Amino acid sequence: MLPPVETDEEWDTVVPDATVMRPGAEDLATAGDGIAEGPVLSHVEGRLPVPTPRVHEAGPYEKGRRYVLTSRLRGENLAGVRDRVPQADRERLVCEIGEALGVLHGLDAAPLGDVLGPGVWGAFVDRRRDGAVEGQRGRGLSADWLEQIPAFLASVPLPRTEQRSLPHTEVMRRRFLVDPDGRRLTGLVDFEPAMIGDRAYDFVGVGPFVTRGDPRLPARLSQSYGTAFAPAVLLAYTLLHEFSDLARYLRELGAPADGTLPSPADAWFGTA
Repeated sequence: MLPPVETDEEWDTVVPDATVMRPGAEDLATAGDGIAEGPVLSHVEGRLPVPTPRVHEAGPYEKGRRYVLTSRLRGENLAGVRDRVPQADRERLVCEIGEALGVLHGLDAAPLGDVLGPGVWGAFVDRRRDGAVEGQRGRGLSADWLEQIPAFLASVPLPRTEQRSLPHTEVMRRRFLVDPDGRRLTGLVDFEPAMIGDRAYDFVGVGPFVTRGDPRLPARLSQSYGTAFAPAVLLAYTLLHEFSDLARYLRELGAPADGTLPSPADAWFGTA
């Protein structure tokens, strides 16, 4: 029902068009469950350094659907203002994002164990690893990159023991609101895809969607977060993420000249 959207420009064209969005939204509403959004928002309310929507009511609706009625946050989507934000303010914003993620990941996720997956983290990693090549093939990744994925994933040790952090899982510019001048964060939204797992999994979107290959920003974000993760680990999780699109990231951020899979790890996630 909804047209494919692969770039920010396509998003800006499609999303404001109610004639396009309304039929798709109504169709999705008949299938959506909204199980996680309400409980996660209630759990994080008032506990993060950035505002989140306040839940007024949530519950079952009809035909298996659920609803969440929340407050409306002030601000403009970061994706819409980023290109006009001066470098100093970009650095300030990524510091605020890093701080927010650090606090989010420090919250006790145990009360959400009955509504959030994925269960055993090692089993989740295995499932995603088994489908990684076909998932990226379906998004148009070329054969020369696809054939490198199994060996690369095998070379990167990922945790298999119980992981109890609370990743948002879609840390990207479109999930953050900023003030009109683009100087301060005014909101973090969309917690429906949150899960309980390895906190490093939350950095999958940081390289492609937040720092966007700017070599000055990853270190600032990691410093405010409190730690830095190995770039290879973050690229591995990028390949495993349900909505990952490596072909798109290579187009938008630039493919490494050597054509080897480890190279994007340092280019997108390195903090040197």
